[in-house]
Formats: sequence, C-alpha cells, structure tokens
Amino acid sequence: MRTALLAIRNRLDRAGIILSGLCAVHCVLGVVLVGVLGIGGEALLSPSIHRIGLALALVVGIISLGFGMLRHGRVAPLAIGASGLTLMGIALLVNHGIEETVLTIAGVGLVAFAHIRNLHGAC
Repeated sequence: MRTALLAIRNRLDRAGIILSGLCAVHCVLGVVLVGVLGIGGEALLSPSIHRIGLALALVVGIISLGFGMLRHGRVAPLAIGASGLTLMGIALLVNHGIEETVLTIAGVGLVAFAHIRNLHGAC
C-alpha cells in the first residue's frame, strides 16, 4: 500500500511540474500574442482558464506536497508550494498584463520547484 501511495505522489509531483510549465508557456504566449500581435485576447486571457489552472494546481499541490511532507517529514516543499499558489491567487486579483504575468510565472516557478524538491525528498 505504501508503495502505491508513493507512486501516486510521484506521478502527481510530475503532473505538477508539467502543469507549471504549461502555465508559464500560456502566460508568455498570451502576452506575446495579445500584446504584440493583438490576437486571441478573449480565449487566452479568459479568467476561467486561470481559475481552472489554479484549482488544478491547488488539488495536485495539496495532495502530492502534503503526502510528501508526511513521508519525508520536511515542511519546506509544502511551504514553497503554498507560497507559489498564493502568488498565483494574487495574480487573479490584478489586471491582465505584465503584473499578472510576473506574479503567475513566479508562482508556477515556486510550485514547480516545490514539486521537484518533493520528488527528491529534500529541501
């Protein structure tokens, strides 16, 4: 049973890293396509995309980082992930643009780092 839980946590950490990368790509492409080329604004800047992304990040982060903390006894990956999720949440409260992009990319960077550290069991 313990091996199965560890495998699930590892998969969720990997999913968290992938989701973080996809979110960062979405942010950068959104700024470039909308700001520079003036296309795709309604689809790329839709608040629902950001709310769904944050909800996914919360679920994956709480489960995998929480289980990781229980397994290896280190709070740091969970704290780093929580900091990143907080930045992502704040990004939902600011206007679309560079502030939102910077907050989101900083947040997903911290979340990805937390998942990487969680996979290695140290921080």
